Amino acid sequence: MVSRTPTPASVLGALAAALGDRVRRDEPLGPRTTYRVGGTAALWVEARDEADLDALHVALAGVGHPVPVLVVGKGSNLLVADAGFPGLALALGGEFEEVDVTAPLVRAGAAAGLPVVARRSAAAGLRGMEWAVGVPGSVGGALRMNAGGHGADTASVLRRYGLFDLATGRSAEHGAEEFLPGYRRSSLAATDVALWAEFALVAGDAAEARDLIADIVRWRRQNQPGGSNAGSVFTNPPDVSAGQLVEQCGLKGRRLGSAQVSPKHANFIQADAGGSADDVRRLVDLVGETVARHCGVHLVPELHMVGFADTPLPMVDARRPQPSPSTSSKGRA
Repeated sequence: MVSRTPTPASVLGALAAALGDRVRRDEPLGPRTTYRVGGTAALWVEARDEADLDALHVALAGVGHPVPVLVVGKGSNLLVADAGFPGLALALGGEFEEVDVTAPLVRAGAAAGLPVVARRSAAAGLRGMEWAVGVPGSVGGALRMNAGGHGADTASVLRRYGLFDLATGRSAEHGAEEFLPGYRRSSLAATDVALWAEFALVAGDAAEARDLIADIVRWRRQNQPGGSNAGSVFTNPPDVSAGQLVEQCGLKGRRLGSAQVSPKHANFIQADAGGSADDVRRLVDLVGETVARHCGVHLVPELHMVGFADTPLPMVDARRPQPSPSTSSKGRA
């Protein structure tokens, strides 16, 4: 469910009261993204285990009104407007950061960093996750967008995964056949919170795995910019790279305020230290409009943008658990 209608302050106040000391108000989000610009979240809560998610569901159901909820992982594909996010931002920690290697399987919590999973797998002599060292996101983010790189993606190694539905309060385990991956997308619903993923890898030589990881890290340093950015801004259209189209339009190095199309890679937009998320968004729009006008190609942002006037809010309409027939009241006047 998405909406552009602001949630009444009374609803957010009731949610904050229900969450008690678990919640923080007006929490800065910009520093929690790789852009390091942007505003605050009206409410912020961290879940360290599934019991915390259960408690959050109960609180959401108790307010009796849809609430915007944003799950924040490593913030490596997220741009938060300077106006901030007018809802609840949810982060995962605690047991969701754990990584367990039991060859040939690797089970990682949704908050675990992909580079950590890649290096832990390689150290155990398991092959197939090396690509993940170059993706500065979380396992949960990888599930949501079928993250990938260097000729592989999440779907290619995924065996099972767990989800928690904030709307119903139910958790479930899913097999890879339910993942339904596409290019930078998957079957996860807007109300789903990833819990964990299990990857099926192949036994191999640990030294070769470490060498490949080193090669990937070296390639990214040589070919992609550092600084404050969120990686590729646009998905690649069929048969051409988005960066080539942007460069073809003469936009490489183009600046708007505190944002600039990277002079090193035209599908990256960088933000100045202390800059504006709104400047980044304006430059994203300018690039998209220019490529459409000059090349006839509609570029689709890979970057997840929230809090802007024209971006829908991810809403959670939580439902109270229904009583079973054996416990429901009957014959009540």
